[in-house]
Amino acid sequence: MLDVSNAAWAVTIGLVLVLLAVDLALAVARPHEVGFREATITSIFYIAVAIAFGVVFGSIAGWDFGGEYFAGYIVEKSLSVDNLFVFVVIMTSFAVPREHQQKVLIVGIVLALVLRVIFIAVGAALLSAFSFMFLIFGLLLIGTAIQLFRHRDQDPSVEDNALVTFARRRLPVTDDYDGAKLITHFEGRHMVTPLFLVLVAIGSTDILFAMDSIPAVFGVTEEVYIVFTANAFALLGLRALFFLVTGLLDRLVYLSTGLSLILAFIGTKLALHWGHLQDDGVPEISTGTSLIVIGVVLTVTTIASLVKARHDPSARAHAGALRAHPPDGGTGPRRPVDDHGHDGLPCARPSARPPVGSRRAPDPRLRAGGGGPDPGGRGSRAPRSHQRPGF
Repeated sequence: MLDVSNAAWAVTIGLVLVLLAVDLALAVARPHEVGFREATITSIFYIAVAIAFGVVFGSIAGWDFGGEYFAGYIVEKSLSVDNLFVFVVIMTSFAVPREHQQKVLIVGIVLALVLRVIFIAVGAALLSAFSFMFLIFGLLLIGTAIQLFRHRDQDPSVEDNALVTFARRRLPVTDDYDGAKLITHFEGRHMVTPLFLVLVAIGSTDILFAMDSIPAVFGVTEEVYIVFTANAFALLGLRALFFLVTGLLDRLVYLSTGLSLILAFIGTKLALHWGHLQDDGVPEISTGTSLIVIGVVLTVTTIASLVKARHDPSARAHAGALRAHPPDGGTGPRRPVDDHGHDGLPCARPSARPPVGSRRAPDPRLRAGGGGPDPGGRGSRAPRSHQRPGF
């Protein structure tokens, strides 16, 4: 049993909050398109901080606990990459301008951290009170792994998001972004902008990922302190990692397959642990074995993906989905564009339909004065009412 003093908790939480505040300040105070060099330096910094923390923690608490931290960190980091993949899908679908993507990411990361703290507290309480929750969590992860593997060649659809669908039906939504505003004033009434729908989609996605992430890390360690720190340090570098690996995500064609194997392995480990609590004759999977298996799966997945992408340039990665979607005939979301018409995410696919919240050319018959084509295809700069039948 790991004994963590209140002072150690205070220092750890303080460190996490300081790092989060610095990241938030950089994104909000200086909105800009993050370049490769900046993303690389920031990503290396956060990974180095996580490793340094693990080394110090292992030296103080012992390397049994240190091994659990690194195993948990690797699991959470790999799941976070899949989280990024879904963020890419959402921001592509809503055509989020690149200068606002940092803010969206920060909000997503803060929400993810808050939700995971809540889920950690609930999960720890359940596991402490009811040993059969190890079996429940294990079966949950195995079920998720099976669904993810079955639909590994699909991406989650924004249309399946119940909260986004509810917001579209109940709230007036503009067609255009109005800077970084979530709510704007147009024609005498308040309306929400597409950026509001983006944050709804990101927040609800964070809930789903927390439901998988927390049982997964509890499969590696039962220590709440390790679960928290592994989650926190895995999430802190996501903003920079997003811009660093956006171009590489499309090449990780076996990412969903690898993650499904890891989730199935951890689910099995949890189920065996529950069995061991009932009968000492049931074997358990050690932390060292877990670390080796997870590392091997991620290494093989990454190498196989890069080899596949090199030999088959048309191969594209998918985030994986928990339910099947009908084929769209290649009409996925189009590239997001900023206010200058530049492309956004390099892994976006062409679309035959305008993305949610994109700037679309208005019907010439509806423009004041009628007339010819709209120069640049942008129409009015003012936000317009958002009428979407079926939403």
